[in-house]
Amino acid sequence: TQSTWGTLTCLYSGCAARAAPRWLDMICEIGFTSNFLVTWTTLTALGLAAQIVLSGSVFYALYVKASYETWRYKTFPKYPEPSKVRGEILEMLKSLVAATLCPTIALFLTKRGLAGKAYCGMHPSHMEPEQAAAEGYGWGYLAVCFALIVFVSDWYESTYHFCGHKFAAMWEWHKEHHHFPNPSPWAVISDEWPDQLMRSMPLLVFPLVMPINMDLLFATFAVFFYAYGSYLHSGFELPWLSAHNPVVNTSYHHAVHHALSIKNKPMHIGFFVKLWDWLYGSVLRDKCLCAECDRAAGNRTRAQWAEVVVPDYSVLLNLA
Repeated sequence: TQSTWGTLTCLYSGCAARAAPRWLDMICEIGFTSNFLVTWTTLTALGLAAQIVLSGSVFYALYVKASYETWRYKTFPKYPEPSKVRGEILEMLKSLVAATLCPTIALFLTKRGLAGKAYCGMHPSHMEPEQAAAEGYGWGYLAVCFALIVFVSDWYESTYHFCGHKFAAMWEWHKEHHHFPNPSPWAVISDEWPDQLMRSMPLLVFPLVMPINMDLLFATFAVFFYAYGSYLHSGFELPWLSAHNPVVNTSYHHAVHHALSIKNKPMHIGFFVKLWDWLYGSVLRDKCLCAECDRAAGNRTRAQWAEVVVPDYSVLLNLA
């Protein structure tokens, strides 16, 4: 429906970032006023809250409230069984603890002056505003940092992902993520802990190598990257973003990745931009499987929708 796509477009295009919880402005302070364990526990709880809001809202709109209008944009017509979705959620909960370890270490080092390039606020605390402005700190510097975080992290994530399929030893860890060939938004970080530890490494490395605002860094990962990851794993293509666009990866590419990419066969391993898949030669060159092409071929009719089985996902609320 129009309202469903409007809500999801808001999430995917940045409304989530603009409406980010106020705690994103306080993450540095949490690390500076708490011990290591309390900081780790707090970041894990905040990460869980972000997952419930982002993955949960998308799952509710597209799976719990499944409709013909949204199903027409689902890459794979079949809906996943509740048991598979439950598996995604359980893996997500386990890997979240590893995902928040690197940012906790970064805050721990910053607090003790061992990660001297990290700062909170608009500029490093040891600088007067005039000196900070003269050295280029301000909104412009934050914008440059955001672009750099996105570009470098996207390259790192895509390259690490490629290696997870290319090398047998890394596949032993990464294959857990591929227990879900028809993913839902809950699968964003449904990994084994080594994968999540490595994927969150930029949260530790950036503060060690360059002056970086910690709130910006955490917000970029917790909101921007996770929101886009929820879209990639949603299994649904957006009406306004074609899988055939030349720049960014869509949910279609990641759905194909989950279904067809296996050991020694990297395929559509990129996260944000398509550049890395073209460089690494990990592009599916067979017939396109996207919902857009399927509709163009005359499929996704109401008669076909009438035969689709939408599981009762309310069983996921049963903890037994």
